[in-house]
Amino acid sequence: MNLQQLRYLVAAADEGSITRAAAACHVAQPVLSRAVRSLERELGLTLLVRNARGVEPTVDGRRVVDAARRALGEVERIEELGRARRHERGLVAAVATTPTLEAELGAGLAPEFWARHPAFGLRFVHCDSSEHVAATVAEGRAEVGLCDLPVGAEGLVVVPLEERDVVLIAPPGSALPDPVPLGMLGELPLILPAPGSERRRTFDALFDALGVSPTVTFESDERAAWIPAVLVGHGCCIWYRSHGEHAAALGAVVRGFDPPLRRQIGVVHPDAPLSASAAAFVALAAERAGG
Repeated sequence: MNLQQLRYLVAAADEGSITRAAAACHVAQPVLSRAVRSLERELGLTLLVRNARGVEPTVDGRRVVDAARRALGEVERIEELGRARRHERGLVAAVATTPTLEAELGAGLAPEFWARHPAFGLRFVHCDSSEHVAATVAEGRAEVGLCDLPVGAEGLVVVPLEERDVVLIAPPGSALPDPVPLGMLGELPLILPAPGSERRRTFDALFDALGVSPTVTFESDERAAWIPAVLVGHGCCIWYRSHGEHAAALGAVVRGFDPPLRRQIGVVHPDAPLSASAAAFVALAAERAGG
């Protein structure tokens, strides 16, 4: 059980609809549905039932929702205390980001930040998508965010950081041209995010622009499963070159695209004064971008 599952359950009970709850939580509907089902399996209880208007809690569900509200309220009080103390000291910046970019932060920007500012710290806030990152920053649950661009960022300052090469990662032994023509994507078995997610919509927009119909052989929002799926031959995935280099070391075939495919990442923050640690993080990102 985790706090995100409890938040999703409470949202579903409040909204009376999985679709509206997902929108309120800034996640795709399948993500919220899977989280609630996972919680039901763990507890061995049916928490929500469908009705003509959407969903409603069962008797057990109402008890769990009431307990979840109390737990989330206590967590919010703890977080408020932490935010107040951090704001007083300005020593720790909360950075919202996705798991993929958090791993890259840990390998690149974060160590440089700590080397320059040993008195400052970073606390990562996990988000499911770039839109979730922007919403988390806009709502004040993080001071800065790192995400793919463009992103809906009304009221936020966007600092473009760098462009990343996007590559095709194929099973070992795949006979592919180098680079791979983008139009060839319609001929390859592909590993993609689950339908309905923001990541999947990004891929679908690419395929629409290319005029190709993808052959999908594996769908998962758990990107940690993509490279293992490629290595056992389930299909090809499209990801950043840094992940391709890791996969190539394990035997995967990695190819660039023709024309090149790139994705820009950047830092977002409120158009307002920042704490000392957050300001230092943004300044380092801006310096990196200038370089």
